[in-house]
Amino acid sequence: MTVHHRIRRFNTRDTYPEQKLSNDLCQAVVAKGRMVFVRGQIAQDLDTRESLHVGDARLQARKAMANVKLLLDEAGSDLSHICRIVIYLVDIRYREEVYTEIGEWLRGVFPVSTGLVVSALARPEWLVEIEVTAVIPE
Repeated sequence: MTVHHRIRRFNTRDTYPEQKLSNDLCQAVVAKGRMVFVRGQIAQDLDTRESLHVGDARLQARKAMANVKLLLDEAGSDLSHICRIVIYLVDIRYREEVYTEIGEWLRGVFPVSTGLVVSALARPEWLVEIEVTAVIPE
């Protein structure tokens, strides 16, 4: 019996062929029917794996949030049910534009939030990554 529903399964050899990895992952997991854990999203087309908006942190945040919305919809939830958001930036100078963009997507939601500045993300063209935890409403 499967307790968790895994959304958009993939293997890292398809996403990162230059890194010679082979890990079975997915974009989101619905756990015990109510909790939704969304993998860190970046400015990448979920179908083609193409990186988008290279060099533009705000547009990368917009695409990452569009991916979050799509994955929550596929899981049976939506942005209004986000409980926690974690934002990873490669440069603190992107904070204002990225947080402004995210704020437009989450107006009135009031999730808990953690922001981190990291030395790098999985690909050098990625400037921002956004991870969320949400619930599916009863």
